[in-house]
Amino acid sequence: MKKYIIHFPSFQLRLLLLILVATVITGTELNAQDSTAAPVAKKRSYVKNTFEGNFLIDNQTVMVPIKGTFEFDISHRFGTINNQFKDLFGLFSSANMRLGFSYTPIKDLQVGFGANNYNMIVDWSLKYAVVKQTKDGRTPLSVTYFGNAAMDTRAKSDALPIVSSSDRFSFFNQLLIARKFSEAFSAQVSLNYTHFNNVPGYYDVNHIAQTGMLNDHYSVSVGGRLKISPKTSIIANYEQPLTQHPLNNVYPNISFGLDMKSSGHDFQVFFGNYGNTIPQFNSEYSQNDFAKGQYVIGFNISRLWNF
Repeated sequence: MKKYIIHFPSFQLRLLLLILVATVITGTELNAQDSTAAPVAKKRSYVKNTFEGNFLIDNQTVMVPIKGTFEFDISHRFGTINNQFKDLFGLFSSANMRLGFSYTPIKDLQVGFGANNYNMIVDWSLKYAVVKQTKDGRTPLSVTYFGNAAMDTRAKSDALPIVSSSDRFSFFNQLLIARKFSEAFSAQVSLNYTHFNNVPGYYDVNHIAQTGMLNDHYSVSVGGRLKISPKTSIIANYEQPLTQHPLNNVYPNISFGLDMKSSGHDFQVFFGNYGNTIPQFNSEYSQNDFAKGQYVIGFNISRLWNF
């Protein structure tokens, strides 16, 4: 009877089989770990350049410069053009001008200071981007808060009806909501609240003091920009007063113009019937009627530096 002899695998073959088994087991464990790993969250990408800068004629925009940006602004409003050649359409008339400085110390927050020739007013501002539109559409709008506090620094004898220090102060608050619909078109709406600590009044026929203006004033603004070239846009803005005052109700503001952008500058030239450079004085006290030709030529210049 023939005997069969069983030969066990050589040492090299056994080692190869051991490595193969270990590789299969390790691969199975790695696949199991990969299947249970949490997905990596995608970084949010925000829409850029909803507007070219901080200003939309007489309004702010939702834009807040990047952290470390220092900005210098010049805002200028000539006189109304309704006198035509008598004062060269307001160019020879008295003008309002503001020099402003602002800085972005942390992400999405800008603080500023300004000086105005009107009533020797100084003002302070704060701007914060609450929500920013994302490229994926999950956040379809940008929302920004803007606040301004202004102080009349004239002597009491020149600044009636100022009696106490608190009478010198006025405030402006604005909630801005905007959307960039395309590379060419952006639109914005805002709700505005103005407060003056002291407002002028009058005496009636019985010599009894009456309120002429209310301390609080509300308005709503709508504006937008339409690019006509990579560096030039048509801009427009409309503000509708919501508060009715006993006297001297404010006329709506209608304004339109051009915005021209360069690498470090933003220049706007426009027509509008708001003749002041301080938002609360425009919102509550403007008496210029666009229908009567009582509008002004104005411009805004901004220069930015990054540190």
